[in-house]
Amino acid sequence: MPTTSVVVATFLVILATVAVTNGFQIPPATTNTATTELGSTMSSSLVEPAERNAVYGDNIAKYLVDLHDNQGTFDFCGGMMFQLVLSDSLRNYLEQISSDDGEQQPSIAKERRMNQLDGYSQTAKADNVRIFHGREIRKVPDAAGGMGFVLQLSMANSEDPEGWSPQEVAGYDGWGHDSGRQWRKSDQYEAEGFQIFKQRFGPEAFGLHHRFYLHYDNANRIWLSAEDGCEGTPSVSGSSNLLRKVFGF
Repeated sequence: MPTTSVVVATFLVILATVAVTNGFQIPPATTNTATTELGSTMSSSLVEPAERNAVYGDNIAKYLVDLHDNQGTFDFCGGMMFQLVLSDSLRNYLEQISSDDGEQQPSIAKERRMNQLDGYSQTAKADNVRIFHGREIRKVPDAAGGMGFVLQLSMANSEDPEGWSPQEVAGYDGWGHDSGRQWRKSDQYEAEGFQIFKQRFGPEAFGLHHRFYLHYDNANRIWLSAEDGCEGTPSVSGSSNLLRKVFGF
């Protein structure tokens, strides 16, 4: 009979395989002490649900701005740390509406997958309320979290210089698996109109565009979820592991 440790190890391997099959690939472990410390300066009100509710309530615009300003990190797939970066246009817009309790505030869904949202369709449409345009960007030298990963959100339906290019909009197929989609390198981003891509993320960075939305889990944590189902929750380290994600503890 296999030992308990063998059973647990086997279970974790299966979960990791599911995570990879479902989207983001788990990279070799890397460490960048400086950027890890940057991520660890997040206040507990950005991470813990009860404190988040006490500080922000329903002001999700202010919450997102503070995550960005504090180089907040999201834990994807039990240890892949992505820094949240808002485009200047989106950050300014969210700051402006952070005093508005109306319908402009970003919403947080109860549905666990984007395709379960009312009115969902496989398009490139986003409204900056329920659904956002975004990118996962890799090989970013100074990304908080120490892994070189960034999740950038930008303004949809506007003249955001950092937003999706017409080519990204026309070719969007984010409901499919990453391996079959078009990744872009820095030169292509700049040729298509994101002229400060290298300045913001470095010449070696590359990325893939996704639509994102926010939803709650059973523990009242907030998850930032891509259309293909890959998702992460605010964390100062890789503490939100696969077991927590599956079982909600």
